[in-house]
Amino acid sequence: MSALLLEVEGLTKHFAVTRGMAREKVFVRAVDGVDFAIARGETLGLVGESGCGKTTVGRLILRLIEPTGGAVRFDGRELTALDRKRLQPLRRSFQIIFQDPFASLNPRMTVSEIVGRPMEIHGLTRRAERDEKVGELLAAVGLRREQLARYPHEFSGGQRQRIGIARALATRPQLVVADEPTSALDVSVQAQILNLMKDLQGRFGLTYLFISHNIGVIRHISDRVAVMYLGKIVEMAGKGALFSKPLHPYTQALLAAVPSLDPRRRQEEVLLEGDVPSPVNPPPGCRFHTRCRFALPRCSREEPEFRPRADGRWVACHLY
Repeated sequence: MSALLLEVEGLTKHFAVTRGMAREKVFVRAVDGVDFAIARGETLGLVGESGCGKTTVGRLILRLIEPTGGAVRFDGRELTALDRKRLQPLRRSFQIIFQDPFASLNPRMTVSEIVGRPMEIHGLTRRAERDEKVGELLAAVGLRREQLARYPHEFSGGQRQRIGIARALATRPQLVVADEPTSALDVSVQAQILNLMKDLQGRFGLTYLFISHNIGVIRHISDRVAVMYLGKIVEMAGKGALFSKPLHPYTQALLAAVPSLDPRRRQEEVLLEGDVPSPVNPPPGCRFHTRCRFALPRCSREEPEFRPRADGRWVACHLY
C-alpha cells in the first residue's frame, strides 16, 4: 500500500440535544469511535443506512464541525490539535463535494466567482488571471469557457455538480471528501459524474473518501469499502473481498438487498427485522445484535472489537 495520507483514530462526535417537557439534556452519539486510514491515490467508500453517521465523519475530517474526541492525521499532521489560524493554510489540501448541487452553489455568484473564490482566498491567483484558471478547470470537468459568466440556475443538475467538482479542485487538493455527490442526479447522469471523478483522480492525483448509501455506486468507484452502522464501522475490506464474501451480518444484509440483473444468479434473502436503534440510547454490546439473525448471548453484553484479520480485512463481530 502507498504511504498513508489520512489516518483516523477513535473519532467521536456527540451532539447535545434537549427533549421532553423537562428539557432533559441528552447526547446523540452520531459518530462513536471510528478508525480507518486512506492511502495516497486511493478511494475509500463509506457506506451505510441513512443516519448512520457517514456525512458527520466526512465533516469531522475537514473540521467543518469539531470532534468530541479522537484524532485525525493528514499527511502526518494532527488536525484536531490545530487552531483556526494554523489550520487555514492546510485547508487548500482537502476539499469537499456536497450532495446537493444546487443548494451548495451561491445563486448570486457567477461560475467564475464560485470556482475562482477558493483560489483567491488561498492566494493562488490574482483576480486578473481568475477567468483563465477557472476556464481550464471548467474544461477539465466537461464544461465550456463561454459559461463563465452564467449563474447556477442556468445549468442542469449534472452541470451544477460539475461546477461543484471544479470548485473542489480549484485549490489543487490532495484529499476530496465526496458526500453523496450523485444521489440527487438522474441515473444516466450519475454514471457520467462517477466516470468523470475517476478520470480526474488519475489526472490530478486525488485521494477520495466517497460517502454513499448506494451499494452500486460504491462498488463502481471504490478501492476499499468501510461499512458503517449506528456510528461505528463494522467491516472494512478491499472491494473484491467485501463484495464476494461479506463477513459481518449487516454487510451481508446490505448486499443481499441489492437486486441482481442476472436471472441465473440466486441470492440468499436476508431480511433485517426491527428498526434502527436510536443513537441517543444505542443497545449495549454489539449495536447490531437487536436485528442480527446470528446474535449470540455475549453480543448483548460485550461490544466486539474492530480488529484486523490475517486476510487484511477488518471486522467487528463476535462470530470472528
